[in-house]
Amino acid sequence: MILVADSGSTKTNWIAINDKGETFFKIDTKGLNPAVFSRDTLFDRVITKKELYDIKDDVNKIFFYGAGCGTQHAVNYLKDVFQDIFTNADIEIQEDTIAAVKSLQTDKPGVVCILGTGSNCSFYDGKETHQKIVSLGYILMDAASGNFFGKQILKDYQYRTMPKEIAEKFAKQYDLRPDIIKEHLYKKENPNTYLADVGRFLIENKQSDYAQKIIKAGLRFFVENQILQFEEARNVPVYFVGSIAHFLAEEIESVLKEYDLVLGKIIRHPIITLAQHHANEMIAKN
Repeated sequence: MILVADSGSTKTNWIAINDKGETFFKIDTKGLNPAVFSRDTLFDRVITKKELYDIKDDVNKIFFYGAGCGTQHAVNYLKDVFQDIFTNADIEIQEDTIAAVKSLQTDKPGVVCILGTGSNCSFYDGKETHQKIVSLGYILMDAASGNFFGKQILKDYQYRTMPKEIAEKFAKQYDLRPDIIKEHLYKKENPNTYLADVGRFLIENKQSDYAQKIIKAGLRFFVENQILQFEEARNVPVYFVGSIAHFLAEEIESVLKEYDLVLGKIIRHPIITLAQHHANEMIAKN
């Protein structure tokens, strides 16, 4: 049996595939970002999921793609956790951008972007994936992501630059007391997930002029600093993967047109086609 996983900081999608290439089950766990979570947290988030625990000795291969897996140190850190659980498995861990590319199931070149809790961007030449910028995570980077937008609106609320009607609605939906915000940001685990949850408010109210201004400014920043780093960007489709991309499809298409870029397709949950990719490989080998 093999396990295929696509993970962000908020959630991990898992699919188990049997020896015939058939889906055994599909489940979700919390996010497994090795750059954010402690070893104990990563271990507990896997071992306490009954479906994974029940098959841990039957798994002989794991294909894990995740946010925060862009360095060898992070890969080794997470692999050590998995090896203690799936003792009979060969474990392959790669960055989430590789999952995005494989989920497209194409051999045509394109720029591949991730917009979810965090963000990333790479160029796929039809065979290999190339990345010029290594993400430094939610504090310094992650433009146009859920946590990026969460930071923007928290600051606007505190600086009182948010329109009054929207600010009142925001305050009814979230506890915006300074002590509570700071506790989430500086004392609790995974502040990036907290920020992404706050950022959801902007997406839910994206029809407002205020939201549109912030959303499009974030997308423009992402285009200029991520997509346009690749000289090929204007000659190939630009693909997007992730929940933020899914909910901002219209805004993405509009902003891309400003830069003479062509939108390819947007995939909200890449795990289905990603698992199919590995199932096809298994069937071909057998």
